[in-house]
Amino acid sequence: MDSTNASSIFTEYTKLISQFKLPGIDTGAILESRRKDIEALAEANTTALAGVQSLASKQADILRTTLTELQSLVGRLSASGGQPANAGEVVQQALHKALTDMQELADTAYRAQSDSVAVVTKRVAEHVEELKTLLQPKK
Repeated sequence: MDSTNASSIFTEYTKLISQFKLPGIDTGAILESRRKDIEALAEANTTALAGVQSLASKQADILRTTLTELQSLVGRLSASGGQPANAGEVVQQALHKALTDMQELADTAYRAQSDSVAVVTKRVAEHVEELKTLLQPKK
């Protein structure tokens, strides 16, 4: 959700709420709360998008690295007549690298998801506090 879309949604919401004048209800506080909700959703979407972009970038880096290593291995195989002396070690290193790369991808995905959830969780906690304030009797 981009800021223009979030802004237009909030503008429409403001028009709708402003039509109603209900005694004892602070429409300004309600509007401010909804504005914060929309901003939190926009921030969560931005955070999620950044995480997906980071994940895609890491995947591209891993693919480039893997292809370079594969090209190097093929070159060494050709140079040694098809049987490198340390073929087992090369395979073991490749497997270790692949497992490390998969762990990095999982960590990146987890961080992206955690960051997005944190934005929404923070807004939910704020919303609960706002509701408590709104529901307290006016003095």
